[in-house]
Amino acid sequence: MAEAAPSKSGTMAGLSLKNIMKIYPHSGDQKKSKKKKGEPEKKTNLQVTEEGVIAVQKFNLDIGDKEFIVLVGPSGCGKSTTLRMVAGLEEISGGELYIDGKLMNDVAPKDRDIAMVFQSYALYPHMTVYENMAFPLKLRKVPKDEIDKRVREAAEILDITQYLDRKPKALSGGQRQRVAIGRAIVREPKVLLMDEPLSNLDAKLRNQMRAEIIKLRQKINTTFMYVTHDQTEAMTLGDRIVIMKDGFIQQIGTPQEVFDHPANLFVAGFIGTPQMNFFDAKLVKDGSKYSVEVSGMKVELSDAKQKALAAKNAASQDITLGVRPSHVALADGGIPATVDVSEMMGSEVHLHANANGKDVVIIVPTVDLSGNHKETFGYGAKINFTFSGNVCHVFDKDGKNLEF
Repeated sequence: MAEAAPSKSGTMAGLSLKNIMKIYPHSGDQKKSKKKKGEPEKKTNLQVTEEGVIAVQKFNLDIGDKEFIVLVGPSGCGKSTTLRMVAGLEEISGGELYIDGKLMNDVAPKDRDIAMVFQSYALYPHMTVYENMAFPLKLRKVPKDEIDKRVREAAEILDITQYLDRKPKALSGGQRQRVAIGRAIVREPKVLLMDEPLSNLDAKLRNQMRAEIIKLRQKINTTFMYVTHDQTEAMTLGDRIVIMKDGFIQQIGTPQEVFDHPANLFVAGFIGTPQMNFFDAKLVKDGSKYSVEVSGMKVELSDAKQKALAAKNAASQDITLGVRPSHVALADGGIPATVDVSEMMGSEVHLHANANGKDVVIIVPTVDLSGNHKETFGYGAKINFTFSGNVCHVFDKDGKNLEF
């Protein structure tokens, strides 16, 4: 399979965002009616100042050469705005953006050596796939034979060679998205920006295209910055993921780090499917030992968690305890609950139960280790569940992970 040639501008393509901010100034009407209406602020909880609405706050991130960074968060958290500031499509209100060590704040988008793939594909309907992919190179006055070589290499990498003579309307959504990616990579940019590129595809195609993007990044010599609201995409694609909420970074880490050690309640609830269970509980320090008490059950925390809490000198206090559904187990003793809904997922059942007025999700395998089918639980079934001390996440009442 053809490999894309390294970027002519050199192999280094690190990015550095230092204290980046985006403020959308109030229009005259907004200023007058801000207090009365306040709709956008309510929806997104973004900070509103005299200058305007702050969409991105103190965004600090260093991205290594050829690293794949994913910005993830709910709608309105500032992730697409951040990407558009890197692209030069949005003005930077504060802070500094460096690409390859060069300050880029006032550099025109076309001179930043970046390419962008949009959610909407943005293909020219009157052009063939070949013409769409060749277009950015034609604008740059690249010689014809070089254009042909690059377009055919990209088409082979993306498995769209057979569609080069077709118009976009004759292609499926997944094929169009490949063409849009092809048009971006023929330019051999230092940085490839992708703004929710898979959100218009159905679930099966999304999974397929995710795998294609993972393969693609092995074949091209580019740094990726990818925006999505889908945490599965973030977890499977990113070398590191940046979780955002209301314009602020909540946590930066590898997918495994943010899954195993969420910095706060928001990250804990956002990453992982089904969502983490949360309980009102008590952290109890007895001498040098820590345990949690929840619904009459006492669980001693693991050695690693004991060390982390001791290092932070955590005191006994009321906490929010987090436990992932896959880490909850049915037991003879433990916390009593009543099953509300039983969702059959094939190899496992997701039990939605009520424990002391709280909703709890428990993932139960349908087959035991001997291959025998386990008992199923219908509406109203009485169960008990428990969990061990190594899977507990301990958050203070402000939502901060006490191990951090």
